[in-house]
Amino acid sequence: MIEALVGLLVLLVAVGFVVFAYQRTNAGTAGGYTVAARFPNVTGVSAGTDVRVSGMKIGTVTGSRLDEKTFQAVLDLSIDPKVKLPIDSSAAITSEGLLGGNYISLTPGGDPETLKPGDEITDTQGATDLMGLIGGYINGTGNKAAAPAEGAAAPAAGPPAAVTPPAQ
Repeated sequence: MIEALVGLLVLLVAVGFVVFAYQRTNAGTAGGYTVAARFPNVTGVSAGTDVRVSGMKIGTVTGSRLDEKTFQAVLDLSIDPKVKLPIDSSAAITSEGLLGGNYISLTPGGDPETLKPGDEITDTQGATDLMGLIGGYINGTGNKAAAPAEGAAAPAAGPPAAVTPPAQ
């Protein structure tokens, strides 16, 4: 009897895992329309990454490729067909937090014309290199005052020269 209960428990956990995996994949946006977006850096983004507007999931990344002419990454975004985004919408790769994953954040524009299947979002912002920023802060790079150009006269040391007021 105990072995049967343990087997049932294992079966329930397996079913729960399948349901969870089904909800986290492209199943939620099946039948959506696909648009492209070009990014200079897509670190942390792959197929299955969420696409969100105002924090709400409206689609997923379905594919990625490298444009051999511009060397930019092109992401294919599958968008829920109920969501009609303006053609001047922008896309940014955003982090969920310091240790969280990345997602694509779409910001709708104000144009009355909407994106159609196959259109491209041109206003994009790539992923921020968080480790590079932290390393730059720790090492102090980018903080240093600009050194005078070579050959330029250094400012004279000593008290500033007295300024006489103009005659009236």
